[in-house]
Order: sequence, then C-alpha cells, then structure tokens
Amino acid sequence: MGRTTLIVLAHPERRSFCGAWAEASAAAAEAQGDRVIWSDLYAQGFHPAEGLGRYTEPPEPFDPLKAQEWASARGMLPADVLAEVEKIRAADQIVFHFPLWWFAPPAMLKGWCDRCLVHGLLHDVDRRFDAGLLWGKRALFCVTTGSRATESGPDGKEGETRLLLWPLAYTLRYCGMEVAEPLLVHGVHGYHEGARKAGLEARLAQVLGDQAEVIAGLAERPLLPFNADGEFDAEGRLKADAPSHSPFIRHIP
Repeated sequence: MGRTTLIVLAHPERRSFCGAWAEASAAAAEAQGDRVIWSDLYAQGFHPAEGLGRYTEPPEPFDPLKAQEWASARGMLPADVLAEVEKIRAADQIVFHFPLWWFAPPAMLKGWCDRCLVHGLLHDVDRRFDAGLLWGKRALFCVTTGSRATESGPDGKEGETRLLLWPLAYTLRYCGMEVAEPLLVHGVHGYHEGARKAGLEARLAQVLGDQAEVIAGLAERPLLPFNADGEFDAEGRLKADAPSHSPFIRHIP
C-alpha cells in the first residue's frame, strides 16, 4: 500500500501564496504516487475553540482532556474532530502550510491541535513522547513570515523564527511524531511595490518550482532534534550529561 500525505492548510485565502504552496505540495506528492488528503481548515469552516458546547453530556466541571477521553471512549467525538483524527491516523506524513501572525501560527492551527490531537485516541498519560501514538509519522512546516530573513534569525528584531515554531513542533513531538527542519519563506506580504514586488513574485515562483524536490526528499530531510525520554530524570528534569537542543529545554548554570 502506498504512502498517504496529509496537507494541512491554515490560511483564510486559498488564492494566497500559502494556498498555492500547499497545492504545489499536493501535486508533488501525487506525482510520486502518494494518496493526498486535505485539511483546508478555513475552507472547511473548522471551529478551533475547544469547550463544553462541543460535547453531549460530558463530565462536569469541564476538563478538555477528560471530555475528549470520555467522548472518544463512547464514540461521541464531534464529527469534525473525528474526521480530522481519521486523516491524521491515515497519514504517513503531514505537510503544514501557514503564515506566522503575531509571532505564532494562526489561532486556527492552534485550535486544530487543541481539538483534534484527542486525548485518549492520539495520546494519553502513558503514550506520549518516545512512546507516542503517532510514532513513525513525519511533519514538515512550510511557513511564511512578513519579516525579512535578516530580522528573523537569532539576532533579529522579529525573533528567531525557528524558536517561534518550537511550541507547535513540540506538540507533535509530544504525540510521537518526527518534525523535519522547517521550510521558511520570509518577506511575504502585500505591501511590496515596483521592483520589490517583482522580486518577491520571482522568489515565490522559484519556491513553488522547487517544492517537488522538497516533497520528494522529505524522508531524508534533517529532523529537528529533541531529547529522548531517557535523557530526563525521574522528576522530568534534563540530566546533567544530556544534550540541550533548545533554549526551551536547557541546563541551569
């Protein structure tokens, strides 16, 4: 049986560069024989806010983890969530396309994680991180920013884009997934004029043209490094001899 690629698009305008980029990913995956499935979240009218009103007779007071576990055990998950869970389970690889807004992915994508990475189905207390239920699946982030590349590095005024993506990457890591090095396209906004606009359009056309190679090489693309479970002590702290891969998990001097 062939590979399945899930395209998750979190942009309200399908005619945007993000939308065209997602379509390029889908075309590239189909060209290499993948079955391609889509979650175009805005087009689907996906509701990102988790809450009491999403469930029929959940335990009270409302606890999202307990509500998800309760509903999944009874076959009572909301239909929109169950559809996403089935796509996640079916996918061998997930390609996320989204812009950064206010130094983070759109709320739509955060809400998709909140609601669709269902406790009791895609993770639980004992099956997470190295024992995650999504082990063996790989994710790629294809991200646009309005900031210039020079502003988006470790010494940049806008903050390092890779660090801004860490919470989303670690969410997937929590569920057991591998996360490839992100693909970033900077300076994407609608305020360019004249030569700058022409330059941007040429650059974006090149990105679209290169996407087939990116998708073809996804299995070999370097991965974001995360600490293994065994590199933490019984209290969940990084062991003294373990490496630190991120400012988010580091040794205290």
